[in-house]
Amino acid sequence: MNYTNILVQCEAGIATVTVNRPKVMNALNHVTLTELKHAFLALDADAAVRLMVVTGAPIEGKPAEKQAFIAGADIGELHAMQSAMDAKQLAFFGQTVFSALENATKPSIAMINGFALGGGLELALACTLRTASKSARVGLPEVSLGIIPGYGGTQRLARIAGPGVAREWVLSGDMFGAEEAHRVGVVNRIFDAGELREGTHKLAQTILSRGPVAVRLALETIRRGMNMSQTEGEIIESDMFGLASTTADMKEGMGAFLEKRPAKFIGR
Repeated sequence: MNYTNILVQCEAGIATVTVNRPKVMNALNHVTLTELKHAFLALDADAAVRLMVVTGAPIEGKPAEKQAFIAGADIGELHAMQSAMDAKQLAFFGQTVFSALENATKPSIAMINGFALGGGLELALACTLRTASKSARVGLPEVSLGIIPGYGGTQRLARIAGPGVAREWVLSGDMFGAEEAHRVGVVNRIFDAGELREGTHKLAQTILSRGPVAVRLALETIRRGMNMSQTEGEIIESDMFGLASTTADMKEGMGAFLEKRPAKFIGR
C-alpha cells in the first residue's frame, strides 16, 4: 500500500511508523487512521519486523516545545458528524485501529516528541511502552470540546495509571508535562529532546537483544492477565512459562549465562 499521511521505515528489526502531517501538527483524520491500521497489521505479519516505534513527523522551524507527536483528532471531521451513529462509528473505527496496535504480537514504543493530545495520547496508550522528550505535553482535552475520549483513552488510561489519574486527566481536560506523565506511569522514560531518538532506540535494542519467543510470550501473558483475576493470570503465566522452557532459545539463554557469554537467540 502506498501511504499518503504516514511514513514506514524498517531497519534491523525495527519498524518506525511516522504520522506525517506536520502542517496540521500530525492530527489524525480518517485517511491517516486507515493507513495506520494497514501498517500495524502488515508489520505485525512481517517476520523481519520485531518491534514497532510510532512517532510524529518533526515540524520545521518550531522549537522542541512546539513540536507534535500527534496533536489530536482532526477537529474538522469531528465537527462534521451529523448524528450519534456517525460519532459512534467514528469512535469504533478508531478503537479498531488502536486495538490492532495494542494486540500485535510484537512490542511497540510510542516515541512522544511533542504534543500528544486526545487521539494522539490514545494512540500512545495503545503502545506497549512510551518514551517522551522532556518538553512533551500530554492530555485528553475532549471535555473542553463537549465530547469525551473515544479511541479507548478512558479505558487504557485507567488501566495504565489507575482510575484516580484517569478521572483527573479526563474530567479536567488539562495538559500535563512529561515529568508528571512519567511520575504517574503514563510515560516509561523521558529524555532531552535531542536524545529522544537515541534513547528510544537504545530501549528498543535492549528488547531486541532478549529472547524473541520469550518477549512474545511475556507480552501476551501480561495482556491477557489484565482482563482476568490474578489466579487466572497466574495459570496463563505458568502455561507460557512451560512453553518458553521447551524452546531452543531457553537452552541458549541459560547456556550463555552459565558460560558467561552473550546469548545468540534464534527465535525458536
